[in-house]
Amino acid sequence: MTQATTTRPSAPLITATGQTLVLAATGPAPARRGPERAGPFAPYRRLLATPGARGFTTGNLIARLPIGMFGVSAVMMIAGQRGSYALAGGVAATGMAATAVVAPWTARLIDRYGQARIALPATLVAVLGALALILCVRRQAPDWTLFACYAAIAATPNIGGMSRARWTHLLRGDAKAHHTAMSFEQAADEACYMFGPVLAAFLCTAVFPEAGTLAGAALLLTGMLIFTAQRGTEPPVSPAVHHGSPLRTPGMRPLLLLFLALGVLFGSMEIASIAYLDARGLGAASGLILALQATGSCIAGLVYGTLRPKSLRGCVLALALAMTLPSAAVLTGLLPLLACALLVAGMATAPTMVAAMSVVQRLTPPDRLNEGMTLAVTAILAGIAGGSAAGGWVVEHLSPAAAYGLPVAAALTALAVSRRPGRWRGPSPRPLLTNTKTP
Repeated sequence: MTQATTTRPSAPLITATGQTLVLAATGPAPARRGPERAGPFAPYRRLLATPGARGFTTGNLIARLPIGMFGVSAVMMIAGQRGSYALAGGVAATGMAATAVVAPWTARLIDRYGQARIALPATLVAVLGALALILCVRRQAPDWTLFACYAAIAATPNIGGMSRARWTHLLRGDAKAHHTAMSFEQAADEACYMFGPVLAAFLCTAVFPEAGTLAGAALLLTGMLIFTAQRGTEPPVSPAVHHGSPLRTPGMRPLLLLFLALGVLFGSMEIASIAYLDARGLGAASGLILALQATGSCIAGLVYGTLRPKSLRGCVLALALAMTLPSAAVLTGLLPLLACALLVAGMATAPTMVAAMSVVQRLTPPDRLNEGMTLAVTAILAGIAGGSAAGGWVVEHLSPAAAYGLPVAAALTALAVSRRPGRWRGPSPRPLLTNTKTP
């Protein structure tokens, strides 16, 4: 005799058959999951499916765009209102110098106390500095006030470093997904540096001179509010653990020298391209040509995220070879060939940056990760400033074509520095501490 011992149709049905107890499920059958969509962007779909990833990525991208806007906006606003490019350039240079000093300290505080507790107040300082700069420019305040206001913008947190730290926390133990995340972040960097100046120039010319700075401040605050609100993905902090500065980590100082050489490469390449095109009466096309280099880097970054990671030395070698192409293209005098050469050169940039940043994460103590990545960014900025100055000197005293030799020399320097021990090989990052608590 068979007797059911349950009365709810949605509950499991227990039936006795002879001496056998049978458990049968009732209710609708579970829906079958279709096969996962394949394709070149499948790794990125899986990446953004990580719980909480879309929230902080949205804020990250909004807050990152102003990084490429503030410099151009300030120069156009000050030069347009005060009629002095020397003053505008001096203010911009002061901001870069202040960033080199302030950014590592801000990152250290973020590692010590958490992203939300430090990044949002620091962002408010930067936004107030931008608004004060607008007010001082419009009110014809003394020149020194412009330097002071723009220096306050240096408090802007390294949003790219904070986002990379979140990926490292979420994807610890999954080297493949982490590699895809780092490639995505580098592609985002390139996209923001490509579209930020374009947006800033459009706003300053088509709306009013202060529009670029005002929009940048609004985007920075909005994006940071969204980013810091995602507390579930914020890396934990460990107030009880105190590692020394990342500068003391073996291998870190030579690595920062490599980032410095990469910055020289970027700065000198930009100056050489602008001067070369201007000498041929094609100065208006310089923005488009430089955008090709950023586009190549952005595309290569996304593609690289779907491939197996390469060693840092291999990426730097490819970069050194690619940097010879623009120098060879200018000898032909053909602009389309130069454009193609810059596109290819850009494609070698993102993989190198991804591999180098992965090594930074590998070497940096887990509780100083933001500081380590910010030091790398600071080294790049210092290199860009030096590369721009050196490129300008070569253009003025030799020729624009000769200035294309500087990126080649910088790439060869980076290649020489990349000859490091085995600890530099492979992009697998250190996992963050798991025995910590969020403040």
